[in-house]
Amino acid sequence: MPAAIPLAPGLWRVPTVKWDLINSFLVRSDDGSVTLVDTGLKSAPPRIIAALTEIGCAPTDVTTIVLTHAHSDHAGGAAGIAERTGRGLTVHADDAGYVTSGTSAPRDESLRLGRLVRRMPDSVDPAPVERTMADGELLEGSALRVHHTPGHTPGHCSLLHEPSGTLITGDAIWNMRSRRTWPVLAFCTNAALTEQTATTLGELDYTTAAFTHGPEIRGTGREEVRDFLANPRRFGPGL
Repeated sequence: MPAAIPLAPGLWRVPTVKWDLINSFLVRSDDGSVTLVDTGLKSAPPRIIAALTEIGCAPTDVTTIVLTHAHSDHAGGAAGIAERTGRGLTVHADDAGYVTSGTSAPRDESLRLGRLVRRMPDSVDPAPVERTMADGELLEGSALRVHHTPGHTPGHCSLLHEPSGTLITGDAIWNMRSRRTWPVLAFCTNAALTEQTATTLGELDYTTAAFTHGPEIRGTGREEVRDFLANPRRFGPGL
């Protein structure tokens, strides 16, 4: 598998573990600057650096590091990537404190499994936040439009690459084994809100749906997302 999988001109998916289980994304602008979306687990930075090399870029070309949210499988590599690139993180204000403290957002204690998993460690190395982002904002240099989809965490965001019509769902929706599901709801801060805010993703304009968990859907991405939202599935029984 290549280190960087092209999705559109200037846009790549970067699998940071095997089998598309966890993905980051690279966006390169016309001036050569690069935006990285999500940093994977703590072990992910070497794979991200390999992807940069594969597309002809260096860590110093990364000018923006965006986190969809502050969970260890998305922010675990943040400190390592920040050190390698010399850049701080861009994250929604509601998740910024978790990134700087190296902690994770709380679990939904209305769910029995949520009460159990809240005891599981999900800490990461603290990382510097350079700036915060807000709903509706167009991130300079990447043409990524921010769509705040809270619930999985308070500051969870999905991102729309407007030039290519590619939606990066974050953990609003998974596509594990090419099957759309909710994320594991026990790991959400507010499971009901996760399901509520994800409905906005069916209203956006895109053709490719790219997932942080699972492979992308090209051409019919919005139709597949809309179909899922009309007939939602959980990741597994009781999850």
